Amino acid sequence: MKLPARSNGIAVPHIPVPLSAYVVDCAVYVDGHRLPGRWSHDRAVQEVRSRDDAFVWVGLHEPDDEQITGIAETFGLHELAVEDAVHAHNRPKLERYEDMLFAVFKTVCYVGHADPTTAAELVETGEVMAFIGHDFVVTVRHGNHSGLHEVRMKLEEDPEQLALGPASVLHAIADHVVDSYLEVTDAIEADIDLMESQVFEPRSNVDSEQIYVMKREVLELRRAVMPLGPPLRRLAEGYSSLIPHDVRSYFRDVDDHLTTVAERVTGFDELLTTLVDAVLAKITMRQNDDMRKITAYAGIISVPTMVAGIYGMNFDHMPELHWTYGYGMVWMVILAVCTFLYRTFRRNKWL
Repeated sequence: MKLPARSNGIAVPHIPVPLSAYVVDCAVYVDGHRLPGRWSHDRAVQEVRSRDDAFVWVGLHEPDDEQITGIAETFGLHELAVEDAVHAHNRPKLERYEDMLFAVFKTVCYVGHADPTTAAELVETGEVMAFIGHDFVVTVRHGNHSGLHEVRMKLEEDPEQLALGPASVLHAIADHVVDSYLEVTDAIEADIDLMESQVFEPRSNVDSEQIYVMKREVLELRRAVMPLGPPLRRLAEGYSSLIPHDVRSYFRDVDDHLTTVAERVTGFDELLTTLVDAVLAKITMRQNDDMRKITAYAGIISVPTMVAGIYGMNFDHMPELHWTYGYGMVWMVILAVCTFLYRTFRRNKWL
């Protein structure tokens, strides 16, 4: 018989329960320390509710209605929040259901490209939902880039922070999401700088359509960033008793970082609008330059055309028609007039 594991001097049973495919991880934390073993969500709840300083954290990845039903019943999750968690495609928000909080975060991931001016997509988005209760955290994520394994590991290395309860997990998730915003804005800023330098290069091939692609990606990032501000401020101001006073200051720090991201995203949008105007102005100037060249050459060609037209009428009494030097004289006049026009157009920078 396998002896029970011990944590902080407390014997706990080792329960070899296999995790379901949609359950990424299920852990019980007592006074900031993770109890060893693998837990099912119902056994974890029984263990947590037999203690005063414990909570359970269940992580799910893209569950469907049938898969989340058992967990929703175990933790008493509100049906409207469960529906949002399953179907995703929500704006960042924070909702309160009696003794539970439901938070939605938009996650973003930068898709690297060798040349941003030819990329069709630069930002991928996903979602992380968090149900927060007095003794539980249930996280539901959508998307392959929105994993919370690093967040969980980092928290487990800081038992003092984890001992603050489910609110500390919510803060860690919010901090992780906003930090990813900062990383994405750094990458987008580098792409915009490269695009800006190419726009103002002589004979560059960047057109307005490529800038619109970048502008669309910035807009997608904006939709993830901007709506998150009010929920973070409410958490920092004591929106719920589930967020203890010791954790509220951490949310204020996250909100400060989000403000920085929002300012950068707004700056990107304005800069891209300016680049679009610059490209359109550059195209207009190039077209005007082409039209001036065409007009200048048409003016030069009109001189021999006019002379040829006059002499082509085949009348008997034409000026210098039977003069020995008439042919050469006509060519000299044509060349002199054309040279004069060419020099005039060059002086006026039409050619």
